[in-house]
Amino acid sequence: MDGIVLSQLGVDTGGTFTDFVYIADGQIRVHKVLSTPESPELAILQGIAELGLSLQELRLVHGSTVATNAVLQGRGVSTVYIGNRGFADLLSIGRQARPSLYDLQPAMKCAPVPADYCLETGGRLSADGDVLEPLTDADIQVLRQQVLTLKPRSIAINLLFSYLDPSLEKRIAAVMPDHLYVSCSSEILPEYKEYERGMATWLNAYVGPLMQGYLHRLEQQVTPASVAVMQSAAGTVNASQAGRMTVNLLLSGPAGGLMAAHYIGRQVGCERLLTLDMGGTSTDVALIDGDIRLTSEGQIGEYPVAVPMVDMHTIGAGGGSIARLDAGGMLHVGPESAGASPGPVCYGRGGTQVTVTDANLLLGRIPPDARLGGSMRLDADAARQAMAVLAAAMQCSIEQAAQGIIRVANEHMVRALRVISLHKGCDPRDYMLVSFGGAGGVACLCVG
Repeated sequence: MDGIVLSQLGVDTGGTFTDFVYIADGQIRVHKVLSTPESPELAILQGIAELGLSLQELRLVHGSTVATNAVLQGRGVSTVYIGNRGFADLLSIGRQARPSLYDLQPAMKCAPVPADYCLETGGRLSADGDVLEPLTDADIQVLRQQVLTLKPRSIAINLLFSYLDPSLEKRIAAVMPDHLYVSCSSEILPEYKEYERGMATWLNAYVGPLMQGYLHRLEQQVTPASVAVMQSAAGTVNASQAGRMTVNLLLSGPAGGLMAAHYIGRQVGCERLLTLDMGGTSTDVALIDGDIRLTSEGQIGEYPVAVPMVDMHTIGAGGGSIARLDAGGMLHVGPESAGASPGPVCYGRGGTQVTVTDANLLLGRIPPDARLGGSMRLDADAARQAMAVLAAAMQCSIEQAAQGIIRVANEHMVRALRVISLHKGCDPRDYMLVSFGGAGGVACLCVG
């Protein structure tokens, strides 16, 4: 390949739209299609076809929020968690740290893994790597039978001190049915701290089949083009390796946007930035002070992620976030999203639940004659009819209901910006707010 200048295609798969930037011969072309959540590679193939690109000498660099959105919306696959005896509820107990230190009646949170899917076995090591409890053949057979009965799609194995000796986890993995996606903590995060290691392993297994499946299909469909996937730490890796270590892709798409903001900031001489990336399902905020920060103490929603990643705060608020009233009549926005199918009501694709995008359209922040992606017409009448139902339940006008949705969504984003600035001792007045993503411009207008 030496001496050959490859054309490059950047692809960002979001919860609602899939975006393309094609660079060749010094020219840039952009394109947008609706995402296909069930098979994300189909939207990518559609975009490549509509752009009329040749796969010869094409380098595809791919960022994705598929894993991010699956975690935020609780739409991963059924996963069995395997730990040592007495530690089946490790992920449910977590750490002593609480989000509200002085709240004497904190709300109960759902366990990451249902109790029936938390299995215990032998194979316990000491802190020196000595075997305290052996892993017997009987233990292995019991585990295999339990897994066959539960019929999960993936397995997360997290034995104590397994990073000192991974052989016990590997023995368990070797007897699992071949069709299952198996993650071992000794491979995902070979470090101490069993809770953080277990959480990273579970997250890898929880979204692994979703990512591995479509990345494999994409790689096959675009051959002979090469496929590189953006990781959470802002580097790239080949698609086959990415499919095995999917916990490293939880900020895949947002990391690419952060790299772009950093680059543009340097070009214009502004290196202190607050970034706001609002898409269809999630919003990602970060602080840049000269360089992009990496952390091993990041979070996706309420879950800690101990693998290296850009220092970013992610919340379930986007253009497609669904507005609803709870049993007490309180308005909530997100984290559930209408996605690409059916999408917001105004997309005219069968959606019935109003979203942030519908509210922005009815308030005039999105022109009614606008065509999303250059071709999609918006149905303001359908959005108004759906908003009328919510407004009636709220006992207010349609415009007031729409404004309420925007205010709630804005508060989510403002709170996220506080987390990455004021809560870390940084005065946001010293930074420039940079917005991007499909809904970033509108969000910045509303927050400002």
